[in-house]
Amino acid sequence: MAKITLGSTGIRTEQNAFGALPIQRDDKETAVAILRRAFEGGMTFFDTSRAYTDSEEKIGLAFGGEIRDRIAIATKTMSRTPEGIRKDLETSLKMLKTDHVDLYQVHLAPECYLPGDGTGIYECLTELKAEGKINHIGLTAHSLAVAHQCVDSGLYETLQFPFSYLAGEPELELVKKCKEKNMGFIAMKSLAGGLITDSAAAYAFLAQFDHVLPIWGIQHMWELEEFLRYMEEPPALTEERKKVIEKDRAELAGDFCRSCGYCMPCPEEIEIRQCARMGLLMRRSPHKPYLTEEWQEKMKKIENCKECGKCRKKCPYGLDIPSLLKKNYEDYRKILSCTLDYFAERGATYYHRLRHEGFLRHLLVRKGAKTGEILIDLITTHQNELDCEGWKEALLGLDLDG
Repeated sequence: MAKITLGSTGIRTEQNAFGALPIQRDDKETAVAILRRAFEGGMTFFDTSRAYTDSEEKIGLAFGGEIRDRIAIATKTMSRTPEGIRKDLETSLKMLKTDHVDLYQVHLAPECYLPGDGTGIYECLTELKAEGKINHIGLTAHSLAVAHQCVDSGLYETLQFPFSYLAGEPELELVKKCKEKNMGFIAMKSLAGGLITDSAAAYAFLAQFDHVLPIWGIQHMWELEEFLRYMEEPPALTEERKKVIEKDRAELAGDFCRSCGYCMPCPEEIEIRQCARMGLLMRRSPHKPYLTEEWQEKMKKIENCKECGKCRKKCPYGLDIPSLLKKNYEDYRKILSCTLDYFAERGATYYHRLRHEGFLRHLLVRKGAKTGEILIDLITTHQNELDCEGWKEALLGLDLDG
């Protein structure tokens, strides 16, 4: 398994780190089991935040005692005052059941804090380091401008920034600069908020950068086992995987929601982090869960958007979220309407044709699926192909036995 040194911190770890944001959605028993399995499997770097509700507490439950000195814990503060930072750190230390953190990061920094800038934040961080409560100082950012200021300052030991195989030349230049400056680079959003579905390709791409430490957000044991397996058998960046990357770059070019959630909560209770990327979710992941009445109601809340602009101001990627919501809602309604209309108006016709063509039996052997469910699959995936002449070709294009 590949190991890296995290810049000037000297922290030596496997190039495969645990992102602990998703475990806040697990119960404590499940989270502790996942965290301990991660350590047993070879992971030694765990990234969390005071903002991740009970994530720190779960890490403390998993790694209190002897294990603590065998791992590196990175956490963060979103406080913007010295007093708030000290308070956050004391809470973090209590939750983590430790007397120090290996890396303390200014979370989602809106600027690069410098000595004498009037905020007192950098001075506070250096004081905490002198007191032995933090070993190293870092910063997380979503803005390229802030990230470059951080690197150029020479004051911070690590930078955490979104980086995946969707990255463009500006992000690649930032990664290169960090290596030149011996600054640790921690890659967040390496699966683009779940829109990258080929984890092997994502892993192989990042493995090219011998100074980059990816943190993988893990909620389920099966996700963890996938990344542990890559440590033992690293996926190669094959020609086939390069084609996957190029295809995703073409499909995901431009503005898209990374589901970071910094825009929330919405005054109108719109679940922005999912609704603003619904079109991509419907096409890049199993779509059935998003066709339920519950999700139809959630998407309908977009109609209540007053374009107050609060989400737009908070978006670290500068997205026009109200416009993105409307675009995805319109797309969602088309898919939903297409599905329901085709099934209601033409379901009987297709049933008749399928029966006579011998396809009905073929459909029903697919894990006992109902004809209606298969038609919904078919319509959602092939809505542009499915017409009176093209129905048979569309069916034949599916792996119905898969």
